[in-house]
Amino acid sequence: QVTLWLKKIYGDVPIPEYEVNERTVDILHEVMECNEERDKDVMLLIEDMKDRATKYEAETKYWQDILGESLGLSIGSLSQEATTDLIDLVESAMELEVEDTSLTSFYSAINYMSSELYKTKSKNEEMELKLKTLTKKLTSALTLEKRLEEDMKKLKEYQEAEKAKAEIRSKNLRFLEDKSKDLKIRISDAKAELVAVGLDQSLMHEALMKSSEELAALLKEIEPLKKEVASYRDLP
Repeated sequence: QVTLWLKKIYGDVPIPEYEVNERTVDILHEVMECNEERDKDVMLLIEDMKDRATKYEAETKYWQDILGESLGLSIGSLSQEATTDLIDLVESAMELEVEDTSLTSFYSAINYMSSELYKTKSKNEEMELKLKTLTKKLTSALTLEKRLEEDMKKLKEYQEAEKAKAEIRSKNLRFLEDKSKDLKIRISDAKAELVAVGLDQSLMHEALMKSSEELAALLKEIEPLKKEVASYRDLP
């Protein structure tokens, strides 16, 4: 079946070579069935169009006979103006897709198209309003985005400046720590040298600080005694 169908399709042209196996044959058979179904549908559509054309031709002849016999009207007997009007009437009927050329059909079709036109205009106005709203929102969003970008740029610059300051502070702190360690070592070495040359320990900073604290405590203790002695000096 597939081979006969391919010969029918290609006619006198040689069938292209293909690998013959169960899968390819199944695929071609499925395509053949789809093609045959489509051909049947096309043939049915053609027959339907032929039937319609025959009916339209018979109806046209019927009305031509009525117009010719009853009213004596024909295309040749009409004036140029009447022929133009008739053509306009037919074109209008086809454009409006009316079933007949009665005023009722024309009015109904025109009212329907007017209604559709109004709906379309309303929809267009609604879409324009939405477009304006979206455009406004988009403009606002773009402005905000630009402002945020500028703020981010300023923040980045500020962070970089603060980072540089922090690095400077860190370097200064390390320098001071190293300097403090160095001074402590020097002070310790100096104390050791002073002790080595026989310096009295009571003259050292710690001893002097302790003596100063003891002196301050003693002065605080004798303060009430001074007040009491001062009261006896006024006696005869």
